[in-house]
Amino acid sequence: MALSPQLQEVFDQGQQALGAGQLEAAEAAFLKVLTQGGRVAFVYNNLGVVYLQRGDNKRAVAQFREAIRLQPDYAAPHVLMGSTLLAMGKFPEAARELETAVKLQPQDPLVRLQLAKAYRREEDFPRVIEQFQALQQLEPQEPEYIYQAGKAYLELSAWCYQQIVHLQPDSARAYQALAENFRAEGRPELAIRAFQRAAQADPTLPEIHLALAEIYFEQGKKAEARKEIEQELAIVPHSAAASALKKKLDTQ
Repeated sequence: MALSPQLQEVFDQGQQALGAGQLEAAEAAFLKVLTQGGRVAFVYNNLGVVYLQRGDNKRAVAQFREAIRLQPDYAAPHVLMGSTLLAMGKFPEAARELETAVKLQPQDPLVRLQLAKAYRREEDFPRVIEQFQALQQLEPQEPEYIYQAGKAYLELSAWCYQQIVHLQPDSARAYQALAENFRAEGRPELAIRAFQRAAQADPTLPEIHLALAEIYFEQGKKAEARKEIEQELAIVPHSAAASALKKKLDTQ
């Protein structure tokens, strides 16, 4: 729906006032358009922007909601409402609006960044990763997206470890995850002890003895490495990684 020439002139005056930071004049112009029959989505959207700049998030959301009701495929109020709900701490609702905005504007990096932020606040790390992967496809030369995707993978790993510890604090997987963290941090002695605890908790769990063998091999402790690799092969006879390490040991 288009505005009449008279209402379009009033709306343009409101736009100019909004651009100049004259929020009262902008509000008055947009309200005048609405009360005189110009109930169209972009007027409500701009009125929402006025309230948003005033810090009145609730009134802003109400205007964005009405704009969406009138024109569901209008991306701007979905983006603005999603960002506003995110600022209000309403993360699931924010994510829903931003998901719709991404469907309407899949090539807009800023919308995907906001959606990734909403997912991160919900600790939905797989979806955070998904958004940064999409951003990498949009802008392959942007290193920030690669960094943020890596950060999300680390957050997902930490979240998984926390869940394992919460559910089964003395499980083999809990000790394995702890050991792998120590190993990544360059603390092999702590990693060895954690892997040993994992093996005690579940002697049949694959990868534990292999990891121990790899650490011992790196340390030059070949006898200990052979013992661990034999135990790994007893559990997983066809392990390519274990067989490869055993071949290295046998040739040295």
